[in-house]
Amino acid sequence: MAELIERLSLSPTGQVPASGTEFTAIEVKTTGLHAGRVLEIAAIRFRGDGIFLGEFATVVAADPNRGNPHRITAAELAGAPAFGDILSRLFDLCRGAVVVAHDLSSVYGLLAEISQLGVRLPPLPGISLKDTARATLPLPNYRLATIARAFGIEDFPGYLAEPAARACAQAMIALVGTHGLRLARPLRFPELPRYAAGAAALRRSVDGAEKGWMAEAVDRVSAGDGGPVAQAYLDLLAEAVGDQFLTDEEVSALAGLAAEAGMPAAEVRRVHAGFVAELRQVAESDGVVTSAEHRELRQVAEALGALEVVVDLKVTAAGHKPTRVLVLGATADADQLRARVLSEGFQLAKNLTGSVTHLVYDSGVRESEPRLSRALELGAHVARLDEAPVLLGFESAPVPQPKHQKAPSGSGRLVGRVLIGIGFVLMVLTVAAMFGGAGLGPGIFLAVFAVGALVGGWYLDETKRTAAGSPG
Repeated sequence: MAELIERLSLSPTGQVPASGTEFTAIEVKTTGLHAGRVLEIAAIRFRGDGIFLGEFATVVAADPNRGNPHRITAAELAGAPAFGDILSRLFDLCRGAVVVAHDLSSVYGLLAEISQLGVRLPPLPGISLKDTARATLPLPNYRLATIARAFGIEDFPGYLAEPAARACAQAMIALVGTHGLRLARPLRFPELPRYAAGAAALRRSVDGAEKGWMAEAVDRVSAGDGGPVAQAYLDLLAEAVGDQFLTDEEVSALAGLAAEAGMPAAEVRRVHAGFVAELRQVAESDGVVTSAEHRELRQVAEALGALEVVVDLKVTAAGHKPTRVLVLGATADADQLRARVLSEGFQLAKNLTGSVTHLVYDSGVRESEPRLSRALELGAHVARLDEAPVLLGFESAPVPQPKHQKAPSGSGRLVGRVLIGIGFVLMVLTVAAMFGGAGLGPGIFLAVFAVGALVGGWYLDETKRTAAGSPG
């Protein structure tokens, strides 16, 4: 299957700017866990500078009696166009563009199914968003929802192909525009076959994502350490759990996919228990377990047959307010901070509410931004981006360095030695004057000046010498 995709990479050291390159973000929902028949596909064409050029999304006809974890209904599957009838729209959006997918394995499956129809395709240039984000941002996991959160992209229902493809496109635009990633070399695009327009698409309705603690918690759960199949199962599980409620139908569909993929029941139970344990760790990390967190976590644990992991979990009566950070800004540094907040296990807010404890803003946010003063009214800490690592405890405050005193120059010691010399000369003159009969009065007068010059010169010379030998 590798020959179906020519894998490209984006990096800060690339030689070719990607802002003018056209990309097509593809999201595929299938009947299988790691691979399977296509159930839904979305393709969104855009340019690296953020201009959207076209889109297409449809459910694909399949067995309506087969369960799936993507909430595609039997009626939608029964009334959808056949897979061969959507190729014209799909190829039109991919022609002359770089294919982008969160995970290119989904595109491999799509192209393999196209090949089964007898269509010969040249290798398509493709970029993995997951791999590109992994090389750019430190995140606890690289699921699409977590990557989107780090880039400040709005929540989206991951079980729908179209919003997932749009989030993928927005993340790639951020990587090219904000982070300045470039292509390694100039591109040559293959010729794709042309087909007459087929049946009309059947687009699923795009509902708003259900926001809540569970969706945030899933983004902070680590990626896991299983193989490709176990990882694919965990990603689907996280997607299903992220909407705050896990239905029996979703659990049944996931179990069916795991069995088809050859995952032993013991392995599935291990994944469930580990996933719930990590969710519990996230819930307890801030020292407070709210009644909502307790309720949602128990519901998920019970649905997954892992209730023993949370059976002793208690609602916390009191405790410190959990750290919840809102980062304002669209710079690369702002994205890096959002990623670090997630990696450190803190809550990353998307809107300013009373639960926000810290608001951080980058250089692109004006001081007159209303949310800054509003955050102060709500009792949140407000700080510039460069102050955030210390304020949030990611880094230690710099230790003030003692000021080094300027080493004393040699002029002070020179003056002292000159005075000593003058004192000696005056002393000699005093003695000579007194032996020469000048009288007691003039002798005493010269002696006072001589002694004063000697003492003053000695003091000045000794003081400067000691200061020069001491550490600065």
